[in-house]
Amino acid sequence: MFRVAVATVMVLSAPAIAQTTPLRLSPAQAVINAAEMPAGIGGVFEMVVRATGRQNGFLYLNSEADYRDPRNLTIVVTPSLEKELSDRLGGPVDTTVLKKVIAVRGIARKTRIDFTADGRPTGKYYFQTHLRIRSARDLTVEGERPMP
Repeated sequence: MFRVAVATVMVLSAPAIAQTTPLRLSPAQAVINAAEMPAGIGGVFEMVVRATGRQNGFLYLNSEADYRDPRNLTIVVTPSLEKELSDRLGGPVDTTVLKKVIAVRGIARKTRIDFTADGRPTGKYYFQTHLRIRSARDLTVEGERPMP
């Protein structure tokens, strides 16, 4: 009788445990799921920032050294959010997070990237997986206290 009661308590408490412990998804899980879901996959994604890049004022944090790698998850940071993060982290975001583990909350989406020549699309393209953060609170760096 005692074993049944303990098992019942464990089973009934499992959903509560799952709700309080956020699941952290890897870049590979983000890429696979985003490819299958047109609206993207929401969650908390954890990755090592292996490379950074800039284009048109945006900062890009990449899970792979080569941003064109199909396994890469790219975190897109707007200029205003970069300023907020820089103030909070105490230095430039790109150098502060490089080679560190970050956790990012948001929606990872399959994003079409068009090749261009002279500013015009060539008709050739490939896909990347992007997560555009919406708030500076959506990104934390290893060793930093998580934002509520």
